Amino acid sequence: MISRFLASLLLPFSLVSCLAAQDARTVIEPILPSLCTTLDAHLQAVGNTLAPADEQKLDTARIQKAIDHCGKERAVMLRVDDTRNAFLTGPIELRPEVTLIVGPGITLFASRDASLYATSPGSCGIVSHTPGMHGCKPLISAHHAPGSGIMGDGVIDGRGGEKILGSQYSWWDLAEQARAGGGQQVPQLIVADYSDNFTLYRITLKNSPNFHVVYDHGDGFTVWGIRIDTPQRLARNTDGVDPGDGAKNVTITHTSIRTGDDNVAIKGGAGGATSMTISHDHFYWGHGMSIGSETFGGVSKIRVFDLSLDGPDNGIRIKSNGSRGGLTQDVVYDDVCIRNSPNPITFDTGYTAAGTLTGNLPPSMRDITLRNIRISGGGKFTFNGYDHDHRIAARLDGVQITDEASYTYALNHADLTLGPDPTNLHFPAGEDSTVSGTPAEGNPASCAEKFVPFRQ
Repeated sequence: MISRFLASLLLPFSLVSCLAAQDARTVIEPILPSLCTTLDAHLQAVGNTLAPADEQKLDTARIQKAIDHCGKERAVMLRVDDTRNAFLTGPIELRPEVTLIVGPGITLFASRDASLYATSPGSCGIVSHTPGMHGCKPLISAHHAPGSGIMGDGVIDGRGGEKILGSQYSWWDLAEQARAGGGQQVPQLIVADYSDNFTLYRITLKNSPNFHVVYDHGDGFTVWGIRIDTPQRLARNTDGVDPGDGAKNVTITHTSIRTGDDNVAIKGGAGGATSMTISHDHFYWGHGMSIGSETFGGVSKIRVFDLSLDGPDNGIRIKSNGSRGGLTQDVVYDDVCIRNSPNPITFDTGYTAAGTLTGNLPPSMRDITLRNIRISGGGKFTFNGYDHDHRIAARLDGVQITDEASYTYALNHADLTLGPDPTNLHFPAGEDSTVSGTPAEGNPASCAEKFVPFRQ
Protein backbone atom coordinates (compact mmCIF):
# COMPACT_ATOMS: atom_id res chain seq x y z
CA MET A 1 0.00 0.00 0.00
CA ILE A 2 2.68 2.46 0.99
CA SER A 3 4.66 2.05 -2.23
CA ARG A 4 1.59 2.76 -4.37
CA PHE A 5 0.77 5.81 -2.27
CA LEU A 6 4.27 7.21 -2.48
CA ALA A 7 4.28 6.69 -6.22
CA SER A 8 1.24 8.94 -6.47
CA LEU A 9 2.69 11.51 -4.09
CA LEU A 10 6.09 11.86 -5.64
CA LEU A 11 5.09 12.56 -9.21
CA PRO A 12 7.38 15.27 -10.56
CA PHE A 13 5.95 18.74 -10.22
CA SER A 14 7.47 21.01 -12.84
CA LEU A 15 4.72 23.61 -13.00
CA VAL A 16 6.08 27.06 -12.28
CA SER A 17 3.35 29.63 -11.75
CA CYS A 18 3.77 32.97 -13.43
CA LEU A 19 3.51 34.88 -10.19
CA ALA A 20 4.73 38.17 -11.57
CA ALA A 21 4.10 39.97 -8.35
CA GLN A 22 5.44 41.01 -5.01
CA ASP A 23 6.60 37.83 -3.34
CA ALA A 24 10.29 38.18 -4.15
CA ARG A 25 10.85 34.42 -4.18
CA THR A 26 10.56 32.17 -7.22
CA VAL A 27 7.55 30.11 -6.13
CA ILE A 28 6.96 26.68 -7.65
CA GLU A 29 4.54 23.92 -6.69
CA PRO A 30 5.83 22.15 -3.57
CA ILE A 31 6.96 18.53 -3.53
CA LEU A 32 6.15 16.22 -0.65
CA PRO A 33 9.34 15.23 1.16
CA SER A 34 10.62 11.70 1.71
CA LEU A 35 9.20 9.97 4.75
CA CYS A 36 10.99 9.27 7.99
CA THR A 37 8.05 7.29 9.38
CA THR A 38 4.38 6.46 8.96
CA LEU A 39 1.72 6.25 11.64
CA ASP A 40 -1.33 4.05 11.14
CA ALA A 41 -4.77 5.25 12.19
CA HIS A 42 -6.26 3.60 15.27
CA LEU A 43 -9.63 5.38 15.20
CA GLN A 44 -12.65 5.43 12.91
CA ALA A 45 -14.59 8.50 11.86
CA VAL A 46 -18.36 8.26 12.33
CA GLY A 47 -19.98 10.61 9.86
CA ASN A 48 -18.14 13.90 10.31
CA THR A 49 -16.83 13.23 13.80
CA LEU A 50 -15.56 10.51 16.16
CA ALA A 51 -17.51 7.93 18.11
CA PRO A 52 -18.01 9.09 21.74
CA ALA A 53 -16.02 6.10 22.98
CA ASP A 54 -12.96 7.37 21.10
CA GLU A 55 -12.92 10.89 22.55
CA GLN A 56 -10.18 10.09 25.08
CA LYS A 57 -8.01 7.96 22.77
CA LEU A 58 -5.44 10.63 22.03
CA ASP A 59 -2.74 10.20 19.41
CA THR A 60 -0.91 13.33 20.54
CA ALA A 61 2.07 11.60 22.13
CA ARG A 62 2.88 9.30 19.24
CA ILE A 63 2.47 12.06 16.64
CA GLN A 64 4.71 14.39 18.64
CA LYS A 65 7.30 11.67 19.21
CA ALA A 66 7.44 10.91 15.50
CA ILE A 67 7.89 14.60 14.65
CA ASP A 68 10.58 15.04 17.31
CA HIS A 69 12.61 12.09 15.99
CA CYS A 70 12.19 12.79 12.29
CA GLY A 71 15.25 13.90 10.36
CA LYS A 72 15.42 17.26 8.66
CA GLU A 73 13.89 17.62 5.19
CA ARG A 74 11.72 14.59 5.85
CA ALA A 75 8.12 13.94 6.83
CA VAL A 76 5.83 12.06 9.20
CA MET A 77 2.80 10.63 7.41
CA LEU A 78 -0.55 9.76 8.97
CA ARG A 79 -2.19 7.01 6.95
CA VAL A 80 -5.31 4.86 6.74
CA ASP A 81 -5.12 1.37 8.24
CA ASP A 82 -7.84 -0.83 6.78
CA THR A 83 -11.13 0.78 7.95
CA ARG A 84 -9.47 3.02 10.53
CA ASN A 85 -9.11 6.50 9.13
CA ALA A 86 -8.89 9.00 11.99
CA PHE A 87 -6.46 10.48 14.51
CA LEU A 88 -7.29 12.53 17.60
CA THR A 89 -4.86 15.07 18.97
CA GLY A 90 -4.33 17.93 21.34
CA PRO A 91 -1.66 20.57 20.66
CA ILE A 92 1.38 19.42 18.69
CA GLU A 93 4.53 21.30 17.66
CA LEU A 94 6.36 21.09 14.35
CA ARG A 95 10.15 21.02 14.26
CA PRO A 96 12.58 22.72 11.86
CA GLU A 97 12.53 21.21 8.36
CA VAL A 98 10.00 18.53 9.36
CA THR A 99 6.69 18.16 7.52
CA LEU A 100 3.48 16.56 8.74
CA ILE A 101 1.65 14.75 5.92
CA VAL A 102 -2.02 13.95 6.49
CA GLY A 103 -2.58 11.17 3.99
CA PRO A 104 -5.60 10.62 1.72
CA GLY A 105 -8.70 9.44 3.52
CA ILE A 106 -7.37 10.56 6.92
CA THR A 107 -9.02 13.09 9.21
CA LEU A 108 -6.92 14.54 12.01
CA PHE A 109 -9.51 15.61 14.60
CA ALA A 110 -8.82 18.23 17.25
CA SER A 111 -9.62 17.16 20.79
CA ARG A 112 -12.57 18.92 22.40
CA ASP A 113 -10.88 18.85 25.82
CA ALA A 114 -10.23 22.50 26.63
CA SER A 115 -7.73 21.64 29.37
CA LEU A 116 -5.29 20.28 26.78
CA TYR A 117 -4.96 23.70 25.19
CA ALA A 118 -4.87 25.80 28.36
CA THR A 119 -1.87 28.07 28.84
CA SER A 120 -2.71 28.14 32.56
CA PRO A 121 -5.28 26.17 34.58
CA GLY A 122 -8.80 27.02 33.47
CA SER A 123 -7.68 29.56 30.87
CA CYS A 124 -9.14 27.86 27.79
CA GLY A 125 -12.78 27.21 26.92
CA ILE A 126 -14.12 30.35 28.59
CA VAL A 127 -15.12 33.93 27.81
CA SER A 128 -12.60 36.11 29.62
CA HIS A 129 -12.64 39.76 30.57
CA THR A 130 -8.86 40.07 30.92
CA PRO A 131 -7.48 42.38 28.20
CA GLY A 132 -4.92 40.74 25.95
CA MET A 133 -5.40 37.28 27.43
CA HIS A 134 -4.23 34.32 25.31
CA GLY A 135 -5.67 31.36 27.13
CA CYS A 136 -5.30 28.59 24.55
CA LYS A 137 -2.48 27.03 22.60
CA PRO A 138 -3.10 26.38 18.89
CA LEU A 139 -3.75 22.87 17.67
CA ILE A 140 -0.58 22.87 15.54
CA SER A 141 2.23 25.33 16.11
CA ALA A 142 5.46 26.01 14.24
CA HIS A 143 7.49 28.24 16.55
CA HIS A 144 11.08 28.88 15.40
CA ALA A 145 10.60 25.96 12.99
CA PRO A 146 11.92 27.15 9.61
CA GLY A 147 11.36 24.88 6.64
CA SER A 148 8.49 23.02 8.28
CA GLY A 149 5.07 22.42 6.77
CA ILE A 150 1.78 20.57 6.62
CA MET A 151 0.86 18.70 3.45
CA GLY A 152 -1.24 15.87 2.08
CA ASP A 153 -4.71 15.16 0.77
CA GLY A 154 -6.34 14.54 4.15
CA VAL A 155 -8.34 16.76 6.47
CA ILE A 156 -7.60 18.63 9.71
CA ASP A 157 -10.88 19.28 11.52
CA GLY A 158 -10.93 21.75 14.42
CA ARG A 159 -14.50 20.77 15.42
CA GLY A 160 -15.47 24.33 16.27
CA GLY A 161 -19.18 23.57 16.19
CA GLU A 162 -19.07 20.56 18.50
CA LYS A 163 -19.56 20.88 22.25
CA ILE A 164 -16.47 21.21 24.41
CA LEU A 165 -16.07 18.16 26.63
CA GLY A 166 -17.88 18.71 29.91
CA SER A 167 -19.67 21.80 28.60
CA GLN A 168 -23.00 22.61 27.02
CA TYR A 169 -21.25 25.04 24.64
CA SER A 170 -19.14 24.70 21.53
CA TRP A 171 -16.07 26.80 20.74
CA TRP A 172 -18.23 28.84 18.36
CA ASP A 173 -20.86 29.33 21.06
CA LEU A 174 -18.20 31.04 23.17
CA ALA A 175 -17.42 33.34 20.25
CA GLU A 176 -21.09 34.33 20.06
CA GLN A 177 -21.23 34.92 23.81
CA ALA A 178 -18.20 37.21 23.54
CA ARG A 179 -20.14 39.61 21.32
CA ALA A 180 -21.66 41.01 24.52
CA GLY A 181 -18.17 41.71 25.89
CA GLY A 182 -14.99 39.82 26.65
CA GLY A 183 -12.86 37.54 24.54
CA GLN A 184 -13.46 33.93 23.57
CA GLN A 185 -10.56 31.78 24.73
CA VAL A 186 -10.48 29.14 22.03
CA PRO A 187 -7.69 27.48 19.99
CA GLN A 188 -6.53 28.57 16.60
CA LEU A 189 -5.87 25.73 14.17
CA ILE A 190 -2.37 26.44 12.79
CA VAL A 191 0.00 29.15 13.99
CA ALA A 192 3.48 29.63 12.52
CA ASP A 193 5.81 32.33 13.83
CA TYR A 194 9.52 32.91 13.39
CA SER A 195 9.38 30.08 10.86
CA ASP A 196 10.81 31.12 7.50
CA ASN A 197 9.80 29.11 4.45
CA PHE A 198 6.73 27.51 5.99
CA THR A 199 4.47 25.57 3.60
CA LEU A 200 0.86 24.43 3.46
CA TYR A 201 0.16 22.18 0.49
CA ARG A 202 -3.02 20.40 -0.65
CA ILE A 203 -4.40 20.00 2.87
CA THR A 204 -8.06 20.60 3.75
CA LEU A 205 -8.75 22.60 6.91
CA LYS A 206 -12.20 22.63 8.48
CA ASN A 207 -14.15 24.11 11.36
CA SER A 208 -11.41 25.88 13.27
CA PRO A 209 -12.56 27.23 16.64
CA ASN A 210 -10.87 30.51 15.68
CA PHE A 211 -8.48 31.57 12.89
CA HIS A 212 -7.50 28.66 10.63
CA VAL A 213 -3.98 29.82 9.72
CA VAL A 214 -1.81 32.58 11.22
CA TYR A 215 1.69 33.40 9.94
CA ASP A 216 3.76 36.04 11.78
CA HIS A 217 7.41 37.14 11.97
CA GLY A 218 8.55 35.09 9.01
CA ASP A 219 10.16 35.41 5.59
CA GLY A 220 8.69 32.94 3.11
CA PHE A 221 5.22 31.40 3.42
CA THR A 222 3.65 29.30 0.65
CA VAL A 223 0.00 28.24 0.61
CA TRP A 224 -0.66 26.11 -2.47
CA GLY A 225 -3.77 24.15 -3.37
CA ILE A 226 -5.38 24.00 0.05
CA ARG A 227 -9.08 24.12 0.93
CA ILE A 228 -10.64 25.82 3.93
CA ASP A 229 -14.24 24.90 4.63
CA THR A 230 -16.27 26.28 7.53
CA PRO A 231 -19.95 27.35 7.79
CA GLN A 232 -20.95 30.81 6.67
CA ARG A 233 -22.80 31.76 9.84
CA LEU A 234 -22.30 31.07 13.57
CA ALA A 235 -18.58 30.51 13.06
CA ARG A 236 -17.30 33.88 14.23
CA ASN A 237 -13.62 34.83 13.89
CA THR A 238 -12.78 31.84 11.72
CA ASP A 239 -10.50 33.66 9.27
CA GLY A 240 -9.01 31.52 6.52
CA VAL A 241 -5.37 32.60 6.10
CA ASP A 242 -3.93 35.55 8.04
CA PRO A 243 -0.36 36.56 7.16
CA GLY A 244 0.49 39.36 9.53
CA ASP A 245 2.84 40.95 12.00
CA GLY A 246 6.33 40.86 10.49
CA ALA A 247 5.39 38.58 7.57
CA LYS A 248 6.95 39.03 4.14
CA ASN A 249 7.36 37.08 0.92
CA VAL A 250 4.02 35.27 1.08
CA THR A 251 2.18 33.46 -1.74
CA ILE A 252 -1.38 32.12 -1.45
CA THR A 253 -2.29 30.39 -4.69
CA HIS A 254 -4.59 27.77 -6.27
CA THR A 255 -6.60 27.79 -3.04
CA SER A 256 -10.34 27.66 -2.26
CA ILE A 257 -11.74 29.25 0.89
CA ARG A 258 -15.21 29.55 2.40
CA THR A 259 -15.45 30.48 6.04
CA GLY A 260 -17.25 32.53 8.68
CA ASP A 261 -14.94 35.55 8.61
CA ASP A 262 -12.21 36.96 6.34
CA ASN A 263 -11.20 34.56 3.58
CA VAL A 264 -7.74 36.13 3.68
CA ALA A 265 -6.77 38.97 6.03
CA ILE A 266 -3.37 40.64 5.70
CA LYS A 267 -2.72 42.13 9.13
CA GLY A 268 -0.13 44.89 9.42
CA GLY A 269 0.69 44.62 13.11
CA ALA A 270 3.78 46.13 14.74
CA GLY A 271 6.15 44.37 12.34
CA GLY A 272 4.18 45.33 9.24
CA ALA A 273 3.24 43.11 6.32
CA THR A 274 4.82 43.31 2.88
CA SER A 275 5.63 41.55 -0.39
CA MET A 276 2.65 39.24 -0.83
CA THR A 277 0.98 37.53 -3.79
CA ILE A 278 -2.58 36.21 -3.74
CA SER A 279 -3.24 34.56 -7.12
CA HIS A 280 -5.35 31.98 -8.96
CA ASP A 281 -7.75 31.55 -6.02
CA HIS A 282 -11.48 31.07 -5.46
CA PHE A 283 -13.20 32.57 -2.43
CA TYR A 284 -16.83 31.87 -1.56
CA TRP A 285 -18.76 32.89 1.55
CA GLY A 286 -16.75 34.86 4.07
CA HIS A 287 -15.73 38.47 4.65
CA GLY A 288 -13.59 38.79 1.57
CA MET A 289 -10.05 39.48 0.40
CA SER A 290 -9.12 41.77 3.27
CA ILE A 291 -6.31 43.95 4.50
CA GLY A 292 -6.57 44.93 8.17
CA SER A 293 -7.93 45.76 10.52
CA GLU A 294 -4.40 46.21 11.98
CA THR A 295 -2.38 48.41 9.62
CA PHE A 296 -0.30 50.38 12.16
CA GLY A 297 2.93 48.58 11.17
CA GLY A 298 2.29 49.37 7.50
CA VAL A 299 1.09 47.19 4.63
CA SER A 300 2.77 47.38 1.23
CA LYS A 301 3.71 45.58 -1.99
CA ILE A 302 0.56 43.47 -2.23
CA ARG A 303 -0.56 41.90 -5.51
CA VAL A 304 -3.93 40.16 -5.88
CA PHE A 305 -4.79 38.71 -9.29
CA ASP A 306 -6.92 36.04 -10.95
CA LEU A 307 -9.38 35.85 -8.04
CA SER A 308 -13.07 35.04 -7.91
CA LEU A 309 -15.24 36.13 -4.97
CA ASP A 310 -18.58 34.32 -5.13
CA GLY A 311 -21.17 35.43 -2.57
CA PRO A 312 -19.00 36.90 0.20
CA ASP A 313 -20.25 39.53 2.65
CA ASN A 314 -17.41 41.73 1.37
CA GLY A 315 -15.35 41.43 -1.79
CA ILE A 316 -12.19 43.54 -1.99
CA ARG A 317 -11.75 45.08 1.44
CA ILE A 318 -9.29 47.29 3.31
CA LYS A 319 -10.42 48.01 6.88
CA SER A 320 -8.95 49.93 9.79
CA ASN A 321 -9.73 52.67 12.29
CA GLY A 322 -8.08 55.40 14.37
CA SER A 323 -6.92 53.02 17.09
CA ARG A 324 -5.02 50.60 14.83
CA GLY A 325 -4.33 52.38 11.57
CA GLY A 326 -1.22 53.14 9.55
CA LEU A 327 -0.23 53.45 5.91
CA THR A 328 -1.44 50.93 3.34
CA GLN A 329 0.26 51.51 0.00
CA ASP A 330 1.40 49.91 -3.26
CA VAL A 331 -1.52 47.48 -3.54
CA VAL A 332 -2.79 46.18 -6.89
CA TYR A 333 -5.91 44.11 -7.55
CA ASP A 334 -6.04 42.79 -11.13
CA ASP A 335 -8.40 40.41 -12.95
CA VAL A 336 -10.95 39.92 -10.17
CA CYS A 337 -14.57 38.77 -10.51
CA ILE A 338 -17.06 39.55 -7.73
CA ARG A 339 -20.71 38.54 -7.64
CA ASN A 340 -23.54 38.66 -5.11
CA SER A 341 -21.63 40.60 -2.48
CA PRO A 342 -23.41 43.31 -0.47
CA ASN A 343 -20.08 45.20 -0.42
CA PRO A 344 -18.08 44.37 -3.54
CA ILE A 345 -15.42 47.04 -2.85
CA THR A 346 -14.97 48.49 0.63
CA PHE A 347 -12.12 50.72 1.79
CA ASP A 348 -13.15 51.75 5.29
CA THR A 349 -11.24 53.66 7.97
CA GLY A 350 -14.18 53.47 10.38
CA TYR A 351 -14.14 49.74 11.03
CA THR A 352 -16.23 49.19 14.14
CA ALA A 353 -15.59 45.56 15.04
CA ALA A 354 -12.18 46.14 16.64
CA GLY A 355 -10.85 49.03 18.71
CA THR A 356 -12.23 52.54 18.95
CA LEU A 357 -12.91 54.53 15.79
CA THR A 358 -10.69 57.45 16.79
CA GLY A 359 -7.24 57.43 18.34
CA ASN A 360 -3.57 58.11 17.81
CA LEU A 361 -3.13 55.71 14.88
CA PRO A 362 -5.17 57.13 11.98
CA PRO A 363 -5.16 55.04 8.79
CA SER A 364 -4.29 56.20 5.28
CA MET A 365 -4.44 54.36 1.95
CA ARG A 366 -2.59 55.45 -1.18
CA ASP A 367 -1.20 54.05 -4.42
CA ILE A 368 -4.07 51.54 -4.59
CA THR A 369 -4.96 50.21 -8.05
CA LEU A 370 -8.08 48.28 -9.02
CA ARG A 371 -7.66 47.00 -12.56
CA ASN A 372 -9.93 44.79 -14.66
CA ILE A 373 -12.50 44.19 -11.91
CA ARG A 374 -15.93 42.80 -12.94
CA ILE A 375 -18.89 43.04 -10.56
CA SER A 376 -22.45 41.72 -10.61
CA GLY A 377 -25.30 41.20 -8.17
CA GLY A 378 -25.59 44.69 -6.69
CA GLY A 379 -24.10 46.19 -3.54
CA LYS A 380 -22.35 49.21 -2.08
CA PHE A 381 -19.02 50.76 -3.05
CA THR A 382 -17.33 52.46 -0.09
CA PHE A 383 -14.26 54.69 -0.08
CA ASN A 384 -14.34 56.09 3.45
CA GLY A 385 -11.19 58.01 4.35
CA TYR A 386 -10.39 58.99 7.92
CA ASP A 387 -10.08 62.78 7.66
CA HIS A 388 -8.67 65.49 5.41
CA ASP A 389 -5.06 64.56 6.19
CA HIS A 390 -5.53 60.78 6.22
CA ARG A 391 -7.13 59.94 2.91
CA ILE A 392 -7.78 57.19 0.41
CA ALA A 393 -6.13 57.56 -3.01
CA ALA A 394 -7.06 54.89 -5.57
CA ARG A 395 -7.11 54.34 -9.32
CA LEU A 396 -10.04 52.45 -10.86
CA ASP A 397 -8.83 51.15 -14.21
CA GLY A 398 -11.38 49.00 -16.02
CA VAL A 399 -13.73 48.49 -13.06
CA GLN A 400 -17.01 47.43 -14.60
CA ILE A 401 -20.51 46.68 -13.32
CA THR A 402 -21.76 43.97 -15.66
CA ASP A 403 -25.49 43.87 -14.86
CA GLU A 404 -28.52 46.05 -14.12
CA ALA A 405 -28.63 45.39 -10.36
CA SER A 406 -28.85 48.21 -7.82
CA TYR A 407 -25.63 49.80 -6.55
CA THR A 408 -24.96 52.55 -4.03
CA TYR A 409 -21.87 54.64 -3.24
CA ALA A 410 -20.16 56.27 -0.26
CA LEU A 411 -17.24 58.65 -0.76
CA ASN A 412 -15.46 60.54 2.03
CA HIS A 413 -11.94 62.03 2.21
CA ALA A 414 -11.00 60.17 -0.96
CA ASP A 415 -9.31 60.92 -4.26
CA LEU A 416 -10.27 58.56 -7.07
CA THR A 417 -8.95 58.42 -10.62
CA LEU A 418 -10.91 56.60 -13.33
CA GLY A 419 -9.13 54.99 -16.29
CA PRO A 420 -7.37 54.69 -18.58
CA ASP A 421 -9.56 51.63 -19.28
CA PRO A 422 -13.31 52.30 -19.08
CA THR A 423 -14.84 52.32 -15.59
CA ASN A 424 -18.61 52.63 -15.30
CA LEU A 425 -19.03 53.43 -11.61
CA HIS A 426 -20.88 56.73 -11.15
CA PHE A 427 -19.72 58.30 -7.90
CA PRO A 428 -21.77 61.12 -6.39
CA ALA A 429 -20.08 64.16 -4.91
CA GLY A 430 -18.58 63.02 -1.64
CA GLU A 431 -17.37 64.80 1.44
CA ASP A 432 -13.91 66.34 0.89
CA SER A 433 -13.40 64.10 -2.13
CA THR A 434 -12.36 64.26 -5.79
CA VAL A 435 -13.05 62.03 -8.78
CA SER A 436 -10.86 62.49 -11.87
CA GLY A 437 -11.87 61.01 -15.20
CA THR A 438 -15.21 60.25 -16.80
CA PRO A 439 -17.27 57.07 -16.30
CA ALA A 440 -17.44 54.97 -19.46
CA GLU A 441 -18.82 51.64 -20.57
CA GLY A 442 -16.33 49.02 -21.67
CA ASN A 443 -16.30 45.45 -22.91
CA PRO A 444 -15.25 43.45 -19.85
CA ALA A 445 -14.08 39.87 -20.11
CA SER A 446 -16.51 37.16 -19.04
CA CYS A 447 -16.36 35.80 -15.51
CA ALA A 448 -18.11 32.54 -16.44
CA GLU A 449 -14.98 30.41 -16.20
CA LYS A 450 -13.88 31.96 -12.92
CA PHE A 451 -16.99 31.07 -10.93
CA VAL A 452 -16.54 27.36 -10.25
CA PRO A 453 -18.13 25.15 -7.57
CA PHE A 454 -16.26 24.82 -4.29
CA ARG A 455 -13.83 21.91 -4.42
CA GLN A 456 -15.03 19.44 -1.79
